[in-house]
Amino acid sequence: MSLDLSHISRRRALRGLAAAGAGLVLAGREGVAFAGEEGALWTPVKYGGRDYLPLEQVGRFYGFGSVQRSGKGFVVGAGARSLSGQADSVDFKISHIKFILSYPVADVGGTLCLSRVDLVKLIEPVLRPSKIEGAARVNTVVLDPGHGGEDRGAVGRLGDEKTFTLDVAMRAAALLGRAGYKVLLTRASDEAVSLEERVKFARRFPAALFVSVHFNSGGSGTGVETYAMSPRGVPSMSAEGAQLAAYEAYPGNSFDSENAALATATHASLVSRSGMFDRGIKRARFYVLREANLPGVLLEAGFLSNPEDMQRIASPWYRQQVAGSIVEAVGNYRRSVGGASV
Repeated sequence: MSLDLSHISRRRALRGLAAAGAGLVLAGREGVAFAGEEGALWTPVKYGGRDYLPLEQVGRFYGFGSVQRSGKGFVVGAGARSLSGQADSVDFKISHIKFILSYPVADVGGTLCLSRVDLVKLIEPVLRPSKIEGAARVNTVVLDPGHGGEDRGAVGRLGDEKTFTLDVAMRAAALLGRAGYKVLLTRASDEAVSLEERVKFARRFPAALFVSVHFNSGGSGTGVETYAMSPRGVPSMSAEGAQLAAYEAYPGNSFDSENAALATATHASLVSRSGMFDRGIKRARFYVLREANLPGVLLEAGFLSNPEDMQRIASPWYRQQVAGSIVEAVGNYRRSVGGASV
């Protein structure tokens, strides 16, 4: 299944992607061999001590077509079936959805190349989610409203993070329950819950999805971003933790592919419904992501430090849209990865 939405606006394209699987349906040729299996021809190159693969081969493998270059910029395919970005940059788009790669796209002797870890840990599960092996069929969602009690989280002129995250989680819980899912919350009131307690609670439900809800703060930042667990050996995109942690295997790394698929579904729906600036899908080793033994994401649904974002976040309508994006993402993930809908 594929979509051609190049003739309509970005907003409508995002809504189309969300409705059809949040970008996850942008699969190439089902059944094509991958990464060394019979039928796939790859010519890996070493660059900066890492394995890279020609972007031309990536585009051909997934049926996107050839690479078209303009200076440092490139595009493979068109519209809702496209890959785009720039050489020497980690900013990368699949259709209209922004991803932050683990390593920059490299120009190796005039040939644009993508790191093998980004191909295996990001591109493949996003474009072919149905091929994720061992993914559990999901009927349960654990919602994690950030902060609580004395921990107010980010504080804005019209309210604080702990209040807004709980409101979004309660709205999402109601919608998920009506859709037939079993829903659990790490907190259902204004109480302090440690990160360890949140993870311990989530671990009781391994055949579930974990969604941690947050709002951002800092400078003149604006927009929404979604985090998934960093694959082993990949630097974290947050300041949390020493980089030596990149070489350790955490429980969350058992679900690298599911995490990428869930983050894509979540972010596509969040960007579409919120209309906010797209800050991209990123990787980090936040405690709740690295220690959980189930697929999970952490979303940042706007900046309380930004006056315009704050006005939106303070609106019940906006928080309902964020809640709706979670529900839509869970359904799209389930259809794409875990089988039929509820």
